Amino acid sequence: MELSTPWVEKYRPKAVGDIIGHDRIKDRLEAYSKKKTMPHLLFAGPAGVGKTTAALALANGLFAGKIEGNFLELNASDERGIDVVRNSIKDFARSMSLGDVPFKIIFLDEADALTSDAQNALRRTMEKYTRTCRFVLSCNYSSKIIEPIQSRCAVFRFPHISDEAVLSRLKYICSQESIQFDDDGLKAVLYVAEGDMRKAINILQTTAAVGKVTRQDVYLMASQASPEDVRKLMKLALQGGFSQSREILDDLLINKSISGEEILLQMHKEIEKLDVDDKIKLAVLNLVGEYNFRMVEGANERIQLDALIAQLGLLK
Repeated sequence: MELSTPWVEKYRPKAVGDIIGHDRIKDRLEAYSKKKTMPHLLFAGPAGVGKTTAALALANGLFAGKIEGNFLELNASDERGIDVVRNSIKDFARSMSLGDVPFKIIFLDEADALTSDAQNALRRTMEKYTRTCRFVLSCNYSSKIIEPIQSRCAVFRFPHISDEAVLSRLKYICSQESIQFDDDGLKAVLYVAEGDMRKAINILQTTAAVGKVTRQDVYLMASQASPEDVRKLMKLALQGGFSQSREILDDLLINKSISGEEILLQMHKEIEKLDVDDKIKLAVLNLVGEYNFRMVEGANERIQLDALIAQLGLLK
């Protein structure tokens, strides 16, 4: 097993038909691939849900795997100024394609990082070179893409991948790599990944490197607390057991080296599972939001988390 060969790349779908978890999107992209035509596209959605993979799979389908010279991938967060649009993009866009597809594809990853000037220059380039080039823009937040560009594109919104689809892919990878695992271990991967396929595969590979994929090792490798520990911490605090809940908090912060912000995020995930009245859940949620804001603003995480569990105890 080679960690130097990331499984994210190794098991990336090479064709549109191999995409999982986005059936409607897959059907539309397959139609473009078969008809050898497409509009400008805007892929929007959270990280790790397959936007880049979909763009590469579409290009492979259109150009029959021969994307050399027909496909340009740029990361807009690295090259985000107007000079990139005026030089790299324009030079590639105005040249003719190679093969029987009458256009090239420019894939702009993280397009929401483009400056306002660059986006305004890009909209004219998209219009001027439509005959020889199509653009695929990928972003996490479509609201950061100016309206004139959005109106020129067919917008695809990628949701988080379902747990069933992620689990199916993880089991396939385990079978290919002869990885031992138990069901609780894969469930822990799903809990940590939260619909992010890239994160799920990376955690699986990291955990598998040290042996069998178990629940305990997954949380250790992901630097996260188990949900049971987080729920126990909140339950004890709500019952007025400040000392006991503080012991659990110290274990998470000191012995397991979990960041305070990560603990707050996990508390937010576990609030719904608390066996208390909805009014108490609302109060806990309000407190978690307040203390998260304080920590983001730079307050000491140890003091703020101690104050939070004290406030939870006062709710009793």
